[in-house]
Amino acid sequence: MIIRKTFTAGFAILLIISLLGGHGAAKESVKGKPVMNIDEMIASMSLDEKIGQMLMPDFRNWQKQGEGKATGFIEMNSEVASIIEKYHLGGVILFAENVVDTEQTVRLTDGLQKASPDLPLFITIDQEGGIVTRLQTGTNLPGNMALGAARKENYAYQTGAIIGSELLSLGINVNFGPSVDVNNNPSNPVIGVRSFSSDPSLVSKLGIQTIKGLQRQNMIATTKHFPGHGDTAVDSHYGLPLVAHDKERLRTIELVPFQKAIDAGVDMMMTAHVQFPAFDDTMYTSKKDGQKIMVPATLSDKVITGLLREEMGYDGVVVTDALNMLAIADNFGQEEAVVLAIKSGVDIALMPAQVNSLDMEKNLTSVFNAVKSAVENGEILLEQVNNSVARILELKVRRGILDKSATAPPLDKKIKRALQVVGSVEHSKKERKMAEDATTLLKNEERTLPFKPRKNDKVLVLAPFDDQVESLTRSIRELADKKKIKRVQVTSMSYSGKTFTDEAVRLINEADYVIIGSYIVKNDPVVKDGAIDDSIQDAKRWATAFPRAVMNDANKKGKAFVVMSLRNPYDVANFEEAKAVLAVYGYKGYSNGRYRQPNIPAGISAIFGASKPRGTLPIDIPSVINPSEKLYEFGYGLDVNSGKPLKMKGVAN
Repeated sequence: MIIRKTFTAGFAILLIISLLGGHGAAKESVKGKPVMNIDEMIASMSLDEKIGQMLMPDFRNWQKQGEGKATGFIEMNSEVASIIEKYHLGGVILFAENVVDTEQTVRLTDGLQKASPDLPLFITIDQEGGIVTRLQTGTNLPGNMALGAARKENYAYQTGAIIGSELLSLGINVNFGPSVDVNNNPSNPVIGVRSFSSDPSLVSKLGIQTIKGLQRQNMIATTKHFPGHGDTAVDSHYGLPLVAHDKERLRTIELVPFQKAIDAGVDMMMTAHVQFPAFDDTMYTSKKDGQKIMVPATLSDKVITGLLREEMGYDGVVVTDALNMLAIADNFGQEEAVVLAIKSGVDIALMPAQVNSLDMEKNLTSVFNAVKSAVENGEILLEQVNNSVARILELKVRRGILDKSATAPPLDKKIKRALQVVGSVEHSKKERKMAEDATTLLKNEERTLPFKPRKNDKVLVLAPFDDQVESLTRSIRELADKKKIKRVQVTSMSYSGKTFTDEAVRLINEADYVIIGSYIVKNDPVVKDGAIDDSIQDAKRWATAFPRAVMNDANKKGKAFVVMSLRNPYDVANFEEAKAVLAVYGYKGYSNGRYRQPNIPAGISAIFGASKPRGTLPIDIPSVINPSEKLYEFGYGLDVNSGKPLKMKGVAN
């Protein structure tokens, strides 16, 4: 049973006075304000309060008692407040369901903090920029691989600063980003454009600048996914990936950006649910099927304590990736997973149990009690718990989260400030410039680009999903509105799940120009006799079969045709026969009255000559027909005017 312990007046005083000495005493003030003695804070806390600091659930959806099904938790209520108070929670994570608009988000974070007045919460979110963003009114930015293609450190810094300022204005104090995974596996289904590059040096430089941009805004930055999720072919949301490389390879590729981030003073580190037998080949019995499986990094003492803390010298806060992901949940169960994670040396168990109603509170109770029992019976050392809580509180002090010396601004002022910052015009201009400079021209035979349509020429746009089609269409019309191109007629079609149809043939026949967006998570062409077999047109292969059919038909009819790679640039290898190909590194389209990413508009701008594509590949693109051969090499990109390769760029300021 969990007993609520009220903090004494003496403990409250510790929040606002400076005491010297002790393991946890801050060595410097925060913005000139008094600091706290962490040892004395911990000595005043009960075991329940310490455990609570180490748990970070989500309230993505909530079902109030007596009401229907669970819906997005967007407004603070007494039920969630009671859970935060009862379990002394150290933090919560927000998702898109929680942050539907700016004012609502400020009100929600204000309510969450009021539920924990003695020890303010970490309020966290995954706002990486690019394809992983949660804010529905924020600046989405072009994403990490786009920054890798632009190769400008100041763009990475601006990205961190924009994200940090927007989150801070909303009352969010931890960003789970940047990802510093080195994406060197073209078949990676979960990282891809979330990575800056396949080159650990480029990942390190841009990752450090993003961290600096975030932390300059007093936003907690988190590097992920340690020791590296970039060379996996399995998504840990659904299965348990394995990276089989030896220690030497891992230390020279995967671990490099993490070590650089540690040296640069990153606040927090997120673990990967990935097996690394080079560092730990300990076997466990899976609860899913009774089979023996290797321990993933998240649950490995040899990885978290031995490698990260002792060998690499990291003494900051370590948080798990979400423990409800199937790589963990299926194989270990929620109670054992949390206990093993803490035993391994992590400080915060993220999403340890599903709680979306008071009836489901028992899940959190079970996890909480499992951890408490493990401490009481010596399975988890109390000293280790104290060390974790010290790291958590030290970070809260360093980032001003525990600062009680200044009165928080009134709620209406916080809302006014957030409305000025989140999704501002200034931020939008910067993200558009980044996206335009990242756009990479990979092929331009016969000077196909830029398109130069005459008035009322017909432009056909095709993409897998309606929001992408809308982004393509709207971007073309906006160019005409700005008189950057002549007014054209735009027709469109979304093709998700479809085979090549008579309707597509008709639209191509009628078009003067054809633009198709390619969205392929993982290349899956059927290769026969050294070529891609286009005879197979089943709906299961729509992601490659449909755009190839459009390409072949457009080529046969002499139409001006271009492929725009939306998701992973690796998919351009499916379109070797295309005369014009470019990569934009982001697939989100236009919905709910806004562009969800600047990448597609930037691609359209390049196609019609309103901007010049200046990006160079931050990865190698292998051939799909001969995977051992490189179709386009790291650093490749064409000048749209001369048709010659751009000079391979280093990282510029």
